[in-house]
Amino acid sequence: MEREKNITKKADEFLQIFKKGEEFTQELLKENEKLRFRIAQLEETIERSGDEARIKLYEDRIKTVEDELNSLKERYKQVEEENKDFAVKYIEVEEENNNLANLYVASYQLHSTLDFNEVLKIVLEIIINLIGAEKFAVLLMEDKTNELVPVATEGMSIADVPKVRFGEGIIGTVAKEGESYFSENTHREGSAPDDRPIVCIPLKIKEHVIGVISIYSLLIQKEKFSNVDYELFNLLAGHAATAIFSSRLYTQSERKLTTIQSFLDLLKEKPRR
Repeated sequence: MEREKNITKKADEFLQIFKKGEEFTQELLKENEKLRFRIAQLEETIERSGDEARIKLYEDRIKTVEDELNSLKERYKQVEEENKDFAVKYIEVEEENNNLANLYVASYQLHSTLDFNEVLKIVLEIIINLIGAEKFAVLLMEDKTNELVPVATEGMSIADVPKVRFGEGIIGTVAKEGESYFSENTHREGSAPDDRPIVCIPLKIKEHVIGVISIYSLLIQKEKFSNVDYELFNLLAGHAATAIFSSRLYTQSERKLTTIQSFLDLLKEKPRR
């Protein structure tokens, strides 16, 4: 009995669903009929109005196409700006890669010789070509006098570069503290080699300063320092310091060996009769 009631209940529910579906179908048919009637009215209106309706229709289409064209133009401008940004970034990355490659080659050159004068020559070339300095000097520490003495220059004579006491002035302070100095004005008027360089870099082996690179003016095409330049300063200071220190010791030892060898040769000489 209970089972028959459940079957009857489900049958009623199905009939209700089917009835609602039938009603919904009827409503759709009515709406469809209304839309057909509306379309027929519009077509009749267009036929009556003739050319005016067609012109209006064409104008609407033209406006739509113009809007789409303007949208495409705007998108094109955005893409063009993005391409310009990418091009600028590509050039910057390319310049950084070139500078790093040049520094690698220069570092290899620095450590390829133990000749003191040759090392100084390479250091000068690096500062000119990679940093873009016009007037500068390399000063090394003399422990006996406690002074920084110029050993190589560019754009000026060594005689024009004064010796600097350790801890005095900008150059002496850089040598004492081991921290680089950068002037806010990289193109100030008057670039005489006094105690006021625009850039001063300590030559350090670990924490021991053996000298400084003092730059007094830049090449005219060098407007300012970039981030790569500061990295070059740091890397150059370390590599140049090691190369200069090693070549200086080697040169001094070679001179001593030459002197000793000459003395030994003198002793070996047979006395003349």
